[in-house]
Amino acid sequence: MDEDNGSGDVSLSELQLSLMRVLWARGEASTADVAEALRGERGLAHTTVATLLTRLEKRGLLSSRREGRALLYQPRVTQADVQRSMVGSLVDSLFAGRASALVSHLLDARGVNATELAELQTLLKQRKGDAQ
Repeated sequence: MDEDNGSGDVSLSELQLSLMRVLWARGEASTADVAEALRGERGLAHTTVATLLTRLEKRGLLSSRREGRALLYQPRVTQADVQRSMVGSLVDSLFAGRASALVSHLLDARGVNATELAELQTLLKQRKGDAQ
């Protein structure tokens, strides 16, 4: 997700992620729609939301189209793409590229209940089967 064309690395702030989540959930939304969706969570001014959406569009993460007087924004990157990029950067920068070190850290720091542990074991078995 390169900042110019949607491919390569993407790093988003928590605020930018909040806007993107609204757009991923809705598929398309106006500035007013996004501001309203975030009103309880963030209480951002309409102009702030407009500025943030414009910046995300300039980075190639959103596209827009005009409908009447409103601009409607659509995501150009998927949530999975952004997650992959941001987690990959985290693994590289904090865990020397070792995904196992990240998993170990999460297990130690966050704790895992029996259901989550079973899900992880299933995922590991699937990956192990795919690797053979």
